[in-house]
Amino acid sequence: MTSHNGNDIRTLSIYAVVLNIIKLLDKIDLKIISILQSRGRSRLADIADEVELSTPAVLERVKKLEASGVITGYQALVDGKKVGKDITAFIGVSVGHQRDIDNFAAQMLKYRDVLECHHVTGDETFILKVKSANTGSLEKLLGQIRSVEGVTRTVTKVVLSTAKESQTLELDAGLADLSAAKRKGSL
Repeated sequence: MTSHNGNDIRTLSIYAVVLNIIKLLDKIDLKIISILQSRGRSRLADIADEVELSTPAVLERVKKLEASGVITGYQALVDGKKVGKDITAFIGVSVGHQRDIDNFAAQMLKYRDVLECHHVTGDETFILKVKSANTGSLEKLLGQIRSVEGVTRTVTKVVLSTAKESQTLELDAGLADLSAAKRKGSL
């Protein structure tokens, strides 16, 4: 007999959400997303020409992608070094007790130099990506992170150079094929 726990229910819920999103996407949606990821300031009329739809049809699709949470926002990508954030570092943070994990994540929202905070598997509990003005500001941030309740250890790796940094997700055309099959009732 198989028992169901909270993880099974969460997994099923996530799977249901993914299937509902898959139902929304087709190859045109994927093309629109790809264009917006690489050229976010493209005019809707230019996107419409590329995907061979009318501008109002593209606008409707973009609004649906935003409403469903597939597109979560828009932002300018900024070169940190050109605006005084010369140091990029990754900080591994170990939290001693499970009860302190949520508090730590909430505390990281306060620090503007912390760009990303990921709860991970492995030796550390969290991995942070930070951009800081200089070693002094990085040292100050490390002190603040270490003072959060439950933190037992940090390991910092300063980036010397960056070969690739991207926020663009590669979209698999197979996702649209899966979506089309789902809409036709083949799955």
